[in-house]
Amino acid sequence: MEDLAQTFEYLKQFLTEERLSKIEHFSKESSDFVLPVMDDVYQFRNAAAIIRSVEACAFHKVIAMEEENVFDPNLTVTKGAETWVEVEKMAKNIASLQNIKDRGYKILAVSLEKNAVMLPDYQITEPIALVFGTEMEGVSEEVIDFADETLAIPMYGLTRSYNVSVAAGICMYELKQKLIHSGIDYKLSEEKKMKMKIRWAINSMRSGKQIFEKYLRDHNLEM
Repeated sequence: MEDLAQTFEYLKQFLTEERLSKIEHFSKESSDFVLPVMDDVYQFRNAAAIIRSVEACAFHKVIAMEEENVFDPNLTVTKGAETWVEVEKMAKNIASLQNIKDRGYKILAVSLEKNAVMLPDYQITEPIALVFGTEMEGVSEEVIDFADETLAIPMYGLTRSYNVSVAAGICMYELKQKLIHSGIDYKLSEEKKMKMKIRWAINSMRSGKQIFEKYLRDHNLEM
């Protein structure tokens, strides 16, 4: 933790006061208690809208499982949210979901199948990974079978599904509200928060990655 703090202290000199103030302020609310998992999303506008909604709710990580499609957000839609949200890419398979589960997440497939719990009724008590399916086919049967539970958003009209980016936005907002009123300690640990602040600082700087890597080399550090 001390190395992380010293690294961030070093990087602060390259930030404007405005950017540093923004990092300090918004990092306090950041959480990885809800982890969005995108299952081979292929429309770049949807990818961008998902990133934007995730960041707006202060969940600052997304996992993109890729097979046929590359998760490549349209930067004109993200409105800068890609600076703050970490995208971890994995192969589209059950092994990747098991990896996520091994990190302590309960796997929830967003689907009407398998006696789904409706979002307003869902009680969040532990970290959850929400798996959103492809635009055309939704969540695959394989993922639904592997998931611990399924979660669905109520619909009141003739349309039987939401656009994937809309579904992600609704889920992120509703689950954020549930966490705020739950009494659960859902925010990042001090170590995770410091790592995120370092990543935000790097992304805020011109040649940030090179400056960071040189600092690590000069101080014989690994992160």
